[in-house]
Amino acid sequence: MSTVGSGEATELWLRWKRAHELVRAAVIAETTAASGVSEPELSVLVCLHESGGSLRQNALAAALGWDRTRLSHLLTRMTDRAYVARDKVANGVEVVLRPQGREVLDATLPTLEAATRRHLLDRLGPDDAATLKTLVDRLLSGERGT
Repeated sequence: MSTVGSGEATELWLRWKRAHELVRAAVIAETTAASGVSEPELSVLVCLHESGGSLRQNALAAALGWDRTRLSHLLTRMTDRAYVARDKVANGVEVVLRPQGREVLDATLPTLEAATRRHLLDRLGPDDAATLKTLVDRLLSGERGT
């Protein structure tokens, strides 16, 4: 159960949102400048990589929490850039990470790591980073604190 008082929940939400936006914008700006890959493209590449290199298009949309139309338009651009391929399969479309996409991902991850350290982790102490990870994991799992 929360111990946040009246009005404090809104203040906490606004502070959380602002911190997220500042860190995210800084990390994405560096990553995009270094790689030429947009945040949505990077999200698709990472998701495909983590899934072993291929996913059904509807499963990819669900994993990213995106509308299927948005994903379809992005995949068309990514196919044109040779990052992914789309193959018709029984009852759907399979999205496959291509070698060019793997190369871009491999080249981008060091910049993402460094930018995340600079704009997030370096601003936290070691205990803070561990606490943040615990809290984020709890939020992602839907658990509630006791």
